[in-house]
Amino acid sequence: MKLFTYWRSSSAYRVRIALGLKGLAYESAFVHMTRAGGEQHSPDFRGKNPRSQIPVLEVPGEAGQSPAFLSQSLAIIEYLEERFPAPPLLPKDLLARARVRELAEVINSGTQPFHNLTTINCLSELAPTLDKQRWFEKFMTDGLRVLEARAQELAGRFLVGDEVSIADVLLVPQLYATRRFGVSVEAYPTLLRIEAECQALAGFAAAHPDRQADRE
Repeated sequence: MKLFTYWRSSSAYRVRIALGLKGLAYESAFVHMTRAGGEQHSPDFRGKNPRSQIPVLEVPGEAGQSPAFLSQSLAIIEYLEERFPAPPLLPKDLLARARVRELAEVINSGTQPFHNLTTINCLSELAPTLDKQRWFEKFMTDGLRVLEARAQELAGRFLVGDEVSIADVLLVPQLYATRRFGVSVEAYPTLLRIEAECQALAGFAAAHPDRQADRE
């Protein structure tokens, strides 16, 4: 497998974590998202993902077939979970599985899209006088406040119970991004405790942006 990635992309960070937790070998293909207008907009990369977004996972074809290119981090992670079910990133209990997906979507749909590169560029173009820091704080704190409240109800060692899950795979990159944008995370002690548990695992540690070969 080959992962098209960028060191600072929180969505690519998620997939690197999932690959690491499952112990899967992969080749990294680095796509610089800001150089020369963004390499993700090149015709070659758009052939892999017409949405021009990171990450993309290239999956080798079978029996002479062409490789497949998967985009959208949660879809990639769910593919990895179904193809390589051990160790699991979804609990067996149906309600717990739903809770994992619920918390993952708080980040994936309700928090991260408001500070991704596409949004930032759009704000700069359409609302150049907007206080972007207030924008980031609004959406990041709204999302983390919900996660903290849910974690106080559901957490064991990790966000949902005592086993690492997809919810944790999304939480750690979101906390990294929140700090990167200068938004405080000190109001979320349960999330910070869980983050520390995650960072002690090799799959999380190896995926950290600071350990990527393309880090600037």
